Amino acid sequence: MSTVLFLCTGNAARSVMGASIMRERTPWVHVESAGTHSIPGLPMSVRTRRALEGLGLADPDHRSKQVDQAMIDRASLIAIFEPMHLTYLRRNHPECLARTASLPRFARDLGSGSASTVATRVADLGLVGEPFEAWEEVVDPAGGEVDVFVDSARQIQALVSKIEPAFGVES
Repeated sequence: MSTVLFLCTGNAARSVMGASIMRERTPWVHVESAGTHSIPGLPMSVRTRRALEGLGLADPDHRSKQVDQAMIDRASLIAIFEPMHLTYLRRNHPECLARTASLPRFARDLGSGSASTVATRVADLGLVGEPFEAWEEVVDPAGGEVDVFVDSARQIQALVSKIEPAFGVES
């Protein structure tokens, strides 16, 4: 079984949205979310909750988590949202870089290729050493009003919909 780890900064908005959307679309995939600089145990923000509700989703049991080695080890794919997340992983978990890319990069590239498993598809992307380019960032909605969170959730939903098919081909 594949495991997808969505990793943002505080595990209160983008990674929560990505994980909630992915769980809804691919219940056969194990999905986790965490932060690079999270305060463990906090609920998602009210604005994140409202944005998810606007998509017909809920995750009432979510509590923030700091990424740890066990999460890194379980992950078949680690989806990040901004350059600082890649910097954090390069410094603290360099062993996972072959499985790490921005959600937009995965959305663009994961479906390509003829490999039959997600792990093989991810490996075929050759991610180690890839720079984080400006087009890849999913801007943190923190500090914005609910409409900014809703826009972020819609963007993440569109990106997840592009990676979802890769998990349907897994045997």
